[in-house]
Amino acid sequence: MTSQTTIDTTGPGDKAPAAPSEATPATGLRGHPWLTLITVAVGVMMVALDGTIVAIANPAIQKDLKASFADVQWITNGYFLALAVSLITAGKLGDRFGHRQTFLIGVTGFAAASGAIGLSNSIAAVVTFRVFQGLFGALLMPAALGLLRATFPAEKLNMAIGIWGMVIGASTAGGPILGGVLVEHVNWQSVFFINVPVGLLALVLGVLILLDHRAENAPRSFDILGIALLSGAMFCLVWALIKAPTWGWGSGETWAFIAASVLLFGLFAFWETRVAEPLIPLGLFRSVPLSAGVVLMVLMAIAFMGGLFFVTFYLQNVHGMSPIDAGLHLLPLTGMMIVGSPLAGAAITKLGPRIPLAGGMAATAIAMYGMSTLEADTGSGVMSIWFALLGFGLAPVMVGATEVIVGNAPMELSGVAGGLQQAAMQIGGSLGTAVLGAVMASKVDSDLPGNWTGAGLPQLTPDQLDKASEAVQVGVAPVAKGTPEPIVAKITAVAHDTFISGMSLASLVAAGVAAVAVLVALLTKRGQNAEAGAGVGHI
Repeated sequence: MTSQTTIDTTGPGDKAPAAPSEATPATGLRGHPWLTLITVAVGVMMVALDGTIVAIANPAIQKDLKASFADVQWITNGYFLALAVSLITAGKLGDRFGHRQTFLIGVTGFAAASGAIGLSNSIAAVVTFRVFQGLFGALLMPAALGLLRATFPAEKLNMAIGIWGMVIGASTAGGPILGGVLVEHVNWQSVFFINVPVGLLALVLGVLILLDHRAENAPRSFDILGIALLSGAMFCLVWALIKAPTWGWGSGETWAFIAASVLLFGLFAFWETRVAEPLIPLGLFRSVPLSAGVVLMVLMAIAFMGGLFFVTFYLQNVHGMSPIDAGLHLLPLTGMMIVGSPLAGAAITKLGPRIPLAGGMAATAIAMYGMSTLEADTGSGVMSIWFALLGFGLAPVMVGATEVIVGNAPMELSGVAGGLQQAAMQIGGSLGTAVLGAVMASKVDSDLPGNWTGAGLPQLTPDQLDKASEAVQVGVAPVAKGTPEPIVAKITAVAHDTFISGMSLASLVAAGVAAVAVLVALLTKRGQNAEAGAGVGHI
């Protein structure tokens, strides 16, 4: 392990640098490692909860504000674009000015933007403040990891990240259930207002507890051109992935944005070798474990987010469940993530990350294969087995890959490493949704005409077939008003069978991605620089 000097910039008069091994233990509340974990967990919980709770509110927002479907899509896309584009830059801001400061700004801004959305009376205002949510969320997430890295010694870091992952899993699981209750019994505004007291609690805890241990050789300047090039590259990539389902993967618009992204990434890499204090020192990627951790996070998110995207449609549109019921049926998955994350942290601390990560991705591959066998009449018991196995596989990957990325980065780049971890997840999730969505669309387009004709249903015009295909891709039966009941039953059977065939193929592709990730996991190893915080505070 390398030695890393940090400076406590929080308390008055504490200006002298001290190596972590020689640092004075924190007294009272400020700087206590486990209280620091609780504090950052409250802030992260607000962002994680928002990721799933808002989806439940979208139909109510659309109806109340008389918004179009495209407008409602921007409630998600605006947030996602702002978050993905800003994460690495936000991590750099934390490295420069301190993660305590960026965390406090992030929770305050996120809560304020949430309250502003609840007070909005137009879809334009909702989308605008969702963009602000994304920007402030980008400040908060890498800062949380940077604070954990700076506070916990190496032997406790995995456990801390495990509990951090547990909070994210619990918040993600509770989002659809809590959102359904609030929308049904209060209003859609309450989904956003709930972030205000949570953010206020995180702010008060942060002011009282967080201690800012900044690396002595933290960056002193900003790579403005690097920020512009990276932000542009990320925007073009994410924009292409968001619009590909609408434009088509073969369209000129899609490939123009992908080509622009590749060009900007190339220019960014060239510039980073020329600037004195680069945004991301490319030497960071000489660490094979760190690079493997980033790739592993992308592959995990492709398999998980892409595969799970269709499961929600399967539960609600094929099985006819309400959003609350669908959330409850996914509890085996999120429950295993909640239980498994701290256990995974303990296992990784004892065994190192390689075996738990490879085993976790193998379990994920098996679970995705199992999900490819689901049918329209599959019972809850069978579904629960595959969902639970998926959660069991994801837990060590979420914890281990995060520790590998953050732990193998120098202390002065812990914010950038946290931003890389979050950006890898966002890009992987977007890739998974886009690529597996294309697989689903291709399979439905291929099978639907034959299935429709084979069921003896009236022939469709090309335009009708296109509209029917779009509905079937999300598990909806394209039934026109006034259709006789026997015909409705046939159309529903064809739609569900065709959707299941597409979901099965998408799940198999996700299983293949997870299998490749097993090999990548074998390249990981324990963080070489995760000594930060040793001797700081009392564990």
